[in-house]
This record gives sequence, C-alpha cells and structure tokens, in this order.
Amino acid sequence: MAPKAAKGAKTEPAPPPAGAKPEEDKKDDKEPLEKPRKLVQPKHEVGTRKGCRRYRWELKDSNKEFWLLGHAEIKILSLGCLIAAMILLSSLSVHPILRLIITMEISIFSFFILLYSFAIHRYIPFILWPISDLFNDLFACAFLVGAVVFAVRSQRSMHLHYLLAVILIGVAGVFALIDVCLQRNHFRGKRAKKHTLVAPPGKEKEPQQGKEPEPAKPPEPAKGKK
Repeated sequence: MAPKAAKGAKTEPAPPPAGAKPEEDKKDDKEPLEKPRKLVQPKHEVGTRKGCRRYRWELKDSNKEFWLLGHAEIKILSLGCLIAAMILLSSLSVHPILRLIITMEISIFSFFILLYSFAIHRYIPFILWPISDLFNDLFACAFLVGAVVFAVRSQRSMHLHYLLAVILIGVAGVFALIDVCLQRNHFRGKRAKKHTLVAPPGKEKEPQQGKEPEPAKPPEPAKGKK
C-alpha cells in the first residue's frame, strides 16, 4: 500500500495538458480588438490635411471667402466693363495708350480672379496677398481715372462708341475703389499687439540644491599709515 500523505502537506496542482492555452491568452481572445479612431478634422482650419484633401479644403474655403466678401462680384464687373470698352474701341482709331491701359487692367483683374478661384495664393504664403490686392485696386483706380481724363482731352468730338467706352472705363475705376473698401475686412482685428517685439524678462537663477551659499568674506583691515 502507498504511504498516506502527511497532514498539512500541500498538494501541487496538476500540470495543464499539452496544447492548452493559459488563462491570460483566453482572456485576450475574448476581448474585441479596438478599432483605430479617425482623426476629426476642424472645419475652419486646415488641420493635418495633406495632398488632395488639403487642396479641396483650400479651394472651398478660398472661393467661400472670395464670393461672400464681395470681391468676386466687383472684380468680374470691372473685368466685364473693361472688355466691353475694349470691344467698342476696337473699331475706332484711338491713342494706343488707352488700349495699353485697358489691356493691362484686364490681365491684372483676370490674374487675381484665377488666383483666388483656384486657391493658388494659399500655396504662396511669402506674399501678402490682401495688401497686394489692395495696392492693385488703388493703382487700377488711378490708372482708369487717368485714362478717362486723357480720353476726354485727346478728342474734341466723340463718337457714340467712344463715349460709351469712356463711361465703362470710369465705371470700372469706381468698382476698383469699392473693392478697396471691401479689402478692409482683411485687416480688421489684425493690428499689431503691444510689446510683441519686447524680449521677455530673464528668470532669476535659483540656488542649486545641495550647495550652501558661500559665506561673506570679512572686510579687510585698513592699512595703517607709515
């Protein structure tokens, strides 16, 4: 007969059968795998968008700003007036400086319309486009008003088409002046804050821990006169 186990002796647990998984592995199998969370991009900022997603957002935001603030309507009206004036003057003999000014302004207005419509200016950040557009409107207004004055003085008797072309040039100059007023929306709340270029005050050096402050040196005795 086998000897009986002594009282109080602990029995060792039986080893698990071959091929059985430990309990921790079973728990891991039961837990569902966590799905990767998608990053929620902000609506009013670019966020971390890249590639085509960023260009779509830039295109939408640029056209929204361009049309809602009224710049698109004003520029298209100015462009239409200048093209109509060019067509009216094409059948007349006029001074070449008038054709030059009209052609120059048509090309500049077309450039800015394409620039804002395709969000090209968003990828050229080193140029201040609102200021560039503001100066363009000021110079366009000055050139077009000067063209009207020159056209009136250069011819005493005006043909009907010539008179209509001069009126359209003046209307385009008025639209450019209106666009200058609309450009103020870009500069609202963008004034430079005070003390932006002032360096922050230096931090006082704290005494290092573990080092006692050095004792003050006793004053040197005054040397007696010889």
